Amino acid sequence: MQKDISHIRSFVIRQTRMSEYQRRSFDTLYQDYALSFGEELSTREQLLSAFPGCDRLVAEIGFGMGEATVELAEAFPHTAFLGIEVHKPGIGKLLGELRTRSILNVRVIREDAMVVFERMMAPEALDGVHLFFPDPWPKKRHHKRRLVRPGFSAMVGRALRPGAYAYLTTDVREYAEHMLEVIGTDDEFLENPSGGFCEPLSWRPRTAFERKGLARSHEIFEIFLKRRGETTD
Repeated sequence: MQKDISHIRSFVIRQTRMSEYQRRSFDTLYQDYALSFGEELSTREQLLSAFPGCDRLVAEIGFGMGEATVELAEAFPHTAFLGIEVHKPGIGKLLGELRTRSILNVRVIREDAMVVFERMMAPEALDGVHLFFPDPWPKKRHHKRRLVRPGFSAMVGRALRPGAYAYLTTDVREYAEHMLEVIGTDDEFLENPSGGFCEPLSWRPRTAFERKGLARSHEIFEIFLKRRGETTD
């Protein structure tokens, strides 16, 4: 039986102030770039149809203020980036940048990523998943809210094509070790070629959050996973 882990939210909606730029961008641009939750996206082809000219599809879980998403979209114009985020300020900031820079290969869904993957994402649709610096929920009583929890590997793995990847980063050692433990005990879909943490991949952008952490001498932990099976390309 498929294990549904989406019933425990991995976030809390807070009354965060939005700048006028973020608010205006969200109000005027969201419909132009959004994929509505509940759309029938039962195949990879249906998902890619929202991104004319793209032949690869990567999901960005919790893109924050969107800096990495924008940089990757510009660097890889034939890759479709599906950004999943719940917080309006970050969505507004990203949408404004997409319009200003005339970026066409990004779409967003404002919904809990757990729900999107469990109830909307087509099987074997994705070429990659990015989870860069998710909320570590450091208090033990909040660990159940972590995105990387039992069931995460299967949830993400089902959505990845054979040979596709999942790329996870955090600056919290305890969470990084937790990630490895969870992935190591649930390896039906995903394998870890490095056997542990990996070196940063050259194409991954640094986020503003990451730069602040590095300035405080935080260590960055990176995990690069591959979907089991022969590539279909």
